[in-house]
Parts: sequence; structure tokens; C-alpha cells
Amino acid sequence: MNYDLIIKDGILIDPAQSIHEIRDIGFRDGMVTTVSTNIPSAEAREVISAAGCYVTPGLIDLHVHVFHGVSHFGIEPDPTCLARGATTVVDAGSAGADTFPGFRKYVIDVSETRIFAQMNISSQGMLTREIGELEIPKYADVDKACRMIEQHRDIVLGVKVRLTRNSIVGKRAGMDLLYKAREAADAVKLPMMVHPQDAWCDSIDEILDVMGKRDILTHCFHNMKCGILDENGIVRDAVLDAIERGVIFDVGHGAGSFSWDVVEKAMEQGVEPTTISSDLHVYNINGPVYDLINVVNKFLYLGMSIDDALAMVTKIPADTILMPTQVGTLAKGAWGDAVIFELRDGEFKLIDANGEARISSQILEPIVVIKSGKVYRQNKHNTK
Repeated sequence: MNYDLIIKDGILIDPAQSIHEIRDIGFRDGMVTTVSTNIPSAEAREVISAAGCYVTPGLIDLHVHVFHGVSHFGIEPDPTCLARGATTVVDAGSAGADTFPGFRKYVIDVSETRIFAQMNISSQGMLTREIGELEIPKYADVDKACRMIEQHRDIVLGVKVRLTRNSIVGKRAGMDLLYKAREAADAVKLPMMVHPQDAWCDSIDEILDVMGKRDILTHCFHNMKCGILDENGIVRDAVLDAIERGVIFDVGHGAGSFSWDVVEKAMEQGVEPTTISSDLHVYNINGPVYDLINVVNKFLYLGMSIDDALAMVTKIPADTILMPTQVGTLAKGAWGDAVIFELRDGEFKLIDANGEARISSQILEPIVVIKSGKVYRQNKHNTK
């Protein structure tokens, strides 16, 4: 047998290869080995027909919280991410220097989902809902964060800081903590991810001043203080300048960070997200987020093309994490992650973080997930 698995007759959408055509994909030893118009079924141990369906690379979610059992935000990654098509995810600061070894040993290393992480500048990470991770500023220990990152270079992609008022104390402290995250990120030569909304500063301009190329501003479409729009609903000049210099504007939908009004006004002015992510955690998994593809469906409802929307959860995040040939594509030699989607017609309620509902006539729904060349087999506990 030349292949362990073949996906037959699906419409392959792979933005990294500029493909939107019917193709067969052959997998062997966990890798993509062939993309062709007709691979003989007899050459594979397993064949899946994807006729009438879309086939995409495994999705990449740049913002999740999967430190299950320790962080109050944490969810189990396999039934919530992998089973719904997100084969590669990045945990956005659930763990800090004091808690990261346990996160790696008990979650990252034993999950089927491929998990990378942002290291929280707070050494304790995001443990409890009642006490913010930076209410005690001494938890922002730059040296400790850098030492832990160096020990886990293979999976740590950057430094995370949350600036929301309920996680820190005082305006000056908030800006100081942002500078500490910047210091740590620069010391280890990695980008930082910033959670900006309702921060202790006058506007998002002050935050963006500290951010540069490859840094990630997540929650870019919230409608709280320190948003991307000014008081007249116009995209701020500082936002346009940041986009120009390569700051990544990431959706990070979450429980409070996606407003139909804000995203529509921004897109009308030509400002789209760089990447689409879910900020999936225990407080939004049962709505309004549910999973990454639900967030993608919201952008399809807003009129974004399917190729552009899927690029924001495949090619572009793969480029962002500097893994463009391994994930986010089904090119020959890539790691063998794929999703088969049905395009379903009907009436589907899509709800933003403020409870405002829109009705879409179509959604993408994952029906088969392949990770490292193997079909992810869901049991009754894996289904939503």
C-alpha cells in the first residue's frame, strides 16, 4: 500500500497553495505525500469519500484556554478543539512560569490536539476568577518568565499580558506590566500577545505604541474602552499605523470581545482581522463561541469569501507561528492534518458577545477530522 489514507473527490481549499478545486489527498506516516486529481483507491488502507464536501488543512486557533483542571478558564482540548477541526491551537497565557511545567506535563504532552502556548507574564497564570493574575504586580517576573521560556522553546511562541482592569491594579501598574511583557518578549526574541479591552489607559493608542511586527493584538473587535474605533465609529489612526508595521489583529471572540457593530464598521472601512481565533474557554463554550468554525461562519455571514476566511485559520496563522510548511496547508510534506466540511443550508443563529443574534442561511460543519494522517475517532463524550 502506498498510502495509509486517501481523501477522495473533495473540493480542496488550501489558501497556502492557492487551490480551490477537486483534488485527492494521500497520507502516509502522518504526512501529506500526494495531492492529485485521481489517486487510485486500491493504493490505500483507508479511503474516505469527500464528494460534495470541502476539504481544508487542519484549522489553527491562535487563542484558546486549555489548562483544564487548573485554570478557571480551562477546557479539555481534544473534544472541544480537535474534534471540531482545530488540529493546532495556541493557549493564550493560561499558565505562567510557576505553573507551566504542570501545564506541559499534564495537558500539552498527553493531548491529541497539537498545543503551543503563550507564556503569561504573570508567574501564576490565570488560576482563579476572583483574583486577577496581576493584582499583585510582583507576579510579573521578567527573569522567571524568560528562564521558563528557554526551557520550553519548542512550544512557547511568545509572552501574553492581559490589561483588563479586573486582572491588574492601577493605571500606572497596568502600563508598567505591559512594558514588562515587552521586556520579556524582547529578551527571548519572541512576540507578545496583548489583551487590551477595558484597560487602565486612555486609549488603545498607548498600547499599540508598544507593539511592533508579529506582536498580536487579540480581541480586536470588542466594544469596550480601548477599542479600535474612535468615538465617531472611525478606525483610529494608530490602528492603521499598527497594521502597516505588521501588528497582527486577531479576533479572539471570547465571551465579551466580538461586537457585530464594531466588526461591521471596521470592515466597511477596509479593516479586516489578520487572523480568526475563538478565545474558547469554559465561559463561552456553550455560547456564544462554541468552537472555532462557528467564528469562521460569522465572517462568512458578513460576506467574507470562504477562501479568505479559511486563510485566516490556516495559512496566515501558520505563517504567524513560523510554521508555514508544517501546518495550515495540505502541500506535499506537510503534517497530515485535514478537515472535511459540509456546507449546510438552513437558518442558523449566530450570536455576538453582547447577545445580538444574526441569522445565516449557510454554515460550514466539520464531519471528519484527520490529525497526523489518522482519522480522529469521536466517542460519545467527544460530540458537542
